[in-house]
Amino acid sequence: MRPSANISDEKPYKIIMFYWLPVFIYCTAIFIQSSYPSAVHAPEVPHIDKLVHFLGYGLLSILFFRAFRISRFGKNADSLKVLSMVSAILYGISDEIHQYYVPSRSADITDVLADTLGSIYGVFFYELIAMRYYKKLSGWLALLRFHIR
Repeated sequence: MRPSANISDEKPYKIIMFYWLPVFIYCTAIFIQSSYPSAVHAPEVPHIDKLVHFLGYGLLSILFFRAFRISRFGKNADSLKVLSMVSAILYGISDEIHQYYVPSRSADITDVLADTLGSIYGVFFYELIAMRYYKKLSGWLALLRFHIR
């Protein structure tokens, strides 16, 4: 795994913009989407909502992984993975509790299960694919980070 970024080399606002702002925006998007009643004319694909939960919380765990990687937790790979997964899972649980209070929505334990499995898969997928090919991606990432500066 790539060693964690050196925080002293990064300015605090860049850390927030590049690593934590995507987490905040994504969590806000989930909250806003969960605040509205379910779509009345959803496509009739069995269990598509579980797939959406799985993929959505997989992405959230990846975003947490990226953000925590530059913190003091980034030095311990196991802590980084667990913290990223637990953060996404707890957000999924809080989202289901939130939906319980939204008219025409309900909390569903199978959604929490899909969130949990997606969160676990997301971290391992990111570590396996993105971190393994980091050297190949580093040129693209450096270019992206250059534009953010």
